[in-house]
Amino acid sequence: MYYRDKLATLSDLFGSTNLHLEPGRLTVDGRTYPVVDDVIVLLDPSQYPPRLRQRLAVSGPAAVASDFAEDIQFTFGEEWQRFSEILPEHRQEFLQYFDLLDLPALSGARVCDLGCGIGRWSYFLSGHCRELVLVDFSEAIFVARRNLAHARNGLFFMADLRRLPFRARFADLLFCLGVLHHLPVSALDEVRSLQRYARRLLIYLYYALDNRPRHYRLLLALVTGLRRRTAAVRNPAFRSAFSWLGTLGLYLPLVGLGSLLRPFGLARHVPLYDSYHGKGLRRIRQDVYDRFFTRIEQRYSRQHILSLADTFPKVTVSERWPYWHFLCESE
Repeated sequence: MYYRDKLATLSDLFGSTNLHLEPGRLTVDGRTYPVVDDVIVLLDPSQYPPRLRQRLAVSGPAAVASDFAEDIQFTFGEEWQRFSEILPEHRQEFLQYFDLLDLPALSGARVCDLGCGIGRWSYFLSGHCRELVLVDFSEAIFVARRNLAHARNGLFFMADLRRLPFRARFADLLFCLGVLHHLPVSALDEVRSLQRYARRLLIYLYYALDNRPRHYRLLLALVTGLRRRTAAVRNPAFRSAFSWLGTLGLYLPLVGLGSLLRPFGLARHVPLYDSYHGKGLRRIRQDVYDRFFTRIEQRYSRQHILSLADTFPKVTVSERWPYWHFLCESE
């Protein structure tokens, strides 16, 4: 009964006082949600991944909504169970993503990690905020629960981020890093819609290489053509072998080339060098898996992001890597 001392928080999240918790389930306004390994499952049963359907003895066909990407759910569920550890590199990446925020000022805040994966950013944020609400629509949420076993301020939800049953402005800060560009709908439109949940949003979307030389975009076009084929393959042996091939045959050689050219000031012209120099083999391999087995990949320029000013009074784009992460603030 992990949530026994969190009923007031749950009541506030859902905006309801009609809430009842018992072993294995939470009932809110007459609707019952399973609780599995301290994860509250908010997905419609038609969206349950196969292992969860089996565990909860859900039968019948899974007729999911047209805007729900089951293959993306599968890929990230598999990815984060395969690459489940919090790595040393994640600490530096956390600091890079959160450079637009005053971390000590979050001490009294409720923060939502939307599309949390294994909880790698919340792992480092947990000591900076009052409460953490972690949300993911894949089985990665169970990995996040294990990784944040030390954090008594965490609440864990398996949910579709486009159909959250939470009240308006339930969080003081919401961050969604590397997620929205994998949805089958416009990522910028989703950023606009997320303003109903928090006044401040920290977002990262894949960039359109708009600050890079033309050969970056040519390489991306080649990789995209290959990715569309590899993403359709679910065989685990193929995925494992291909992630090694991409790591050893593409990523590491380019990082090595960048290292050789760095003394001449030319490293930034080498694709992948900025992202992966100094990172370990497992961290690089995880990103290869992510890149080549995800069907949907949207990319946005800095100007695209600044167009969000039509919705948010203040949009701040970090000039630092990773491009482009940004902070949207409402009144």
